[in-house]
Amino acid sequence: MAQWETVIGLEIHTQLSTQSKIFSGASTAYGAEPNTQACAVDLGLPGVLPVLNEDAVHKAVIFGMAIEAHIAPYSVFARKNYFYPDLPKGYQISQMDLPIVGIGYLDIEVEGEIKRVGITRAHLEEDAGKSLHESFHGLSGIDLNRAGTPLLEIVSEPDLRSAKEAVAYMRTLHELVRYLGICDGNMQEGSFRCDANVSVRPKGQQEFGTRAEIKNINSFKFVEKAINHEIERQIALIENGGTVVQETRLYDSVKDETRSMRSKEEANDYRYFPDPDLLPVHISEEFKAKIKAELPELPQAKKQRFKTDYTLDDENASILTSSIALANYFEAVVKLSRCEAKLCANWITGDLSAALNKANLDINDSPVSVERLAGLLARLADNTISGKIAKQVFEELWQGIATADEIIEAKGLKQITDTGAIEAIIDGIIAANEKQVEQYRSGNEKVFAFFVGQVMKAMQGKANPAEVNKILKAKLS
Repeated sequence: MAQWETVIGLEIHTQLSTQSKIFSGASTAYGAEPNTQACAVDLGLPGVLPVLNEDAVHKAVIFGMAIEAHIAPYSVFARKNYFYPDLPKGYQISQMDLPIVGIGYLDIEVEGEIKRVGITRAHLEEDAGKSLHESFHGLSGIDLNRAGTPLLEIVSEPDLRSAKEAVAYMRTLHELVRYLGICDGNMQEGSFRCDANVSVRPKGQQEFGTRAEIKNINSFKFVEKAINHEIERQIALIENGGTVVQETRLYDSVKDETRSMRSKEEANDYRYFPDPDLLPVHISEEFKAKIKAELPELPQAKKQRFKTDYTLDDENASILTSSIALANYFEAVVKLSRCEAKLCANWITGDLSAALNKANLDINDSPVSVERLAGLLARLADNTISGKIAKQVFEELWQGIATADEIIEAKGLKQITDTGAIEAIIDGIIAANEKQVEQYRSGNEKVFAFFVGQVMKAMQGKANPAEVNKILKAKLS
């Protein structure tokens, strides 16, 4: 592959988190019984007229502002004509020549390097229904609940040069739309899915190679695998004397291969024309100013602020700003506990994240609330409990029954800081282990850990570790 260069562009279909569909009042809620959320407008029945959902426009504009794109003051909806069973009207309402969001960009990080990826456009459109092939014994079913769901199709420039870059771009975009609150990003439910345009060319060649489009990939893992497979397929084809044809392909995750679906259509195949039932969309300066004022702090800016304000390293800052919910949780714990930010970060990215991953839960569903984790960390910081006991208290907090203070009190877990009591235990252990005392005094410092362990065992883990170390060193010297 050394003499070949890969060229990749992604089209990301982002389902906008509106309560109703883009041109009707039907619900967009996921999981309803098939064909219970498709109204007369979605089905294109005679005499019905579409009405544009203002919230979809709002969400498209806020995205455009986040990528510093041109927001079109005038945009038009068009009919994209094709026949497919899950498209009851025989056309999809989309945008062609005049999209709502124009040229912008997204910065991504790949192996420590920042790369700017151009975004050609982002346009509003309605989703189609869904074909169902399981449990129909040789037949297909059609569920039209999804028909008319608002999508923002985000089209990148062909600036990506590897599957790794494509995944980094997709992850960054996924993070951004969730930060903006315009999409829930649920890839299993199809809220965020990708079409990848892939081609190869000899290194140094300016002209693009013939591209193949891989449709509807709905996981980061499969995007990487599908692109890498397609790159290998195209290179092998060319090197064996064949030619790449422009086509649409499907990625089969079970066989880890791409397969041809159909020849790639051009725009003129769809006979686009302005939809006569929908007025052009005019975006005023006042509307844009109102939305700009609502823009939240974006992921890269938040990450930099966390590094500066909380003196976090790059890894912790990246993890904590990977979702706005996690970032808000962290800042609330720091404020409420009044502990060092590093202590809070370590517990959230460590024990809490591990427990959430094990239970397959999101931070929003954490059994350990901000208040309860802050209470635990406050008791750890003021030496009421040791780090070891804190982990025990955390396990109790996970059950959601009591606060840290209540658990510590009920189970008698307060750390012993009484130097007299610690000294008495240490004296007894030294007297009972003369051999180990002699080894330590002869220069075997590893034996020190043995004494610490004995003291902590005798005091049921409640002794202050710093005091134990200090007194032990004094008595053994």
